[in-house]
Amino acid sequence: MDLKGKCVLLGVSGGIAAYKMANVASALKKLGADVEVIMTRNATQFITPLTFETLTGHKCMVDTFDRDFKFEVTHISLAKKADVILVAPATANVIAKMAHGIADDMLTTVVLAAGCPKLVSPAMNTGMLENPITQDNLATLEKYGFTVIPSESGLLACKDVGSGRLPKEEVLIDYICRAIAKPKDLAGLRLTVTAGATQEALDPVRYLTNHSTGKMGYAIARAAVMRGAKVTLIHGQTALDPVRFAEDVPIVSAQEMYEAVAGRFDETDVLIMAAAVADYRPATVAGDKIKKSDGEMSIPLARTADILGTLGPKKTHQFICGFSMETRDLIENSSAKLHKKNLDMIVANNLKVEGAGFGVDTNVVTFVTGDGVRQLPLMSKADVADAILDEILARRSLF
Repeated sequence: MDLKGKCVLLGVSGGIAAYKMANVASALKKLGADVEVIMTRNATQFITPLTFETLTGHKCMVDTFDRDFKFEVTHISLAKKADVILVAPATANVIAKMAHGIADDMLTTVVLAAGCPKLVSPAMNTGMLENPITQDNLATLEKYGFTVIPSESGLLACKDVGSGRLPKEEVLIDYICRAIAKPKDLAGLRLTVTAGATQEALDPVRYLTNHSTGKMGYAIARAAVMRGAKVTLIHGQTALDPVRFAEDVPIVSAQEMYEAVAGRFDETDVLIMAAAVADYRPATVAGDKIKKSDGEMSIPLARTADILGTLGPKKTHQFICGFSMETRDLIENSSAKLHKKNLDMIVANNLKVEGAGFGVDTNVVTFVTGDGVRQLPLMSKADVADAILDEILARRSLF
């Protein structure tokens, strides 16, 4: 994710989790962001301003009336400069002040003056977090457009076990990236994305599958949520981390994937079928493990449900993008699939092309549509994902 040209303002208040924000500041700098930090006086008891100054290259502001700065109204200049504000850890005290417009220090003054997206990550003792007063204050912040990042549960610094722990640094960064990393050109669209391989049972022990890891589909889902879409990710078993902010729907078989996709089709605006769905399944599934024998064994196969073949002819407002992995005759086979299944677009690649195989972080794809073919160079799957979404947006505008 690239945050070059973006300014992230971190507001650090006085909780023990303040130390984690040094890692957040460092990670944001590595993503190219310009990072500013404001601390409350209580926060300086847990981590020093010098730590943030060293990491960000900027003076860490604490005192509203600090005279050691270039002449400008600092709380206004920071409020205007920030593309997003994250207050983390957000104590019950700071949450209460922000919810009621109290601006009695640099942090709360800047938050009140800023018009950019504002994120709040509560971190405190479970009793304080669950107190109805704190919950009302959080609801008030949401009413005024703040995004409240849910606290995690676990062992707290006070040795209590419960909610109130600051989320992991990568969670906070994901929220920041969703807020500012990409234009929200998919806002209002409902995308269904499929990913990974299906598994077709032979007996309680064995199954038929393929080499798909789900990386391409996950990259598409991740790019789509960052661009503002409401995303449902339907996927087979993978070793990948879940896509934050997407509805996660795990499936096993091709039939389960068909039911999951078909059940959401009417509410879907864009369907992107990046999964490697099995074309065949064992005709029968043995109730017990099949024991080996001295002779050869054959496995009768039956066709699985053709998801695109079934839904393509039924589409009304939906844009349907299929995938086609071939080893020869890429354009001919993909074009035939496009027309036969009434699709709007196919993303085709050749397994034998270097950089386009299973399990790698790159891809070499060709867009096949009713009016032409466009080949893309070797790209990361993250960049391919954005290119696919760009193409879909451009073609939807022609509907």
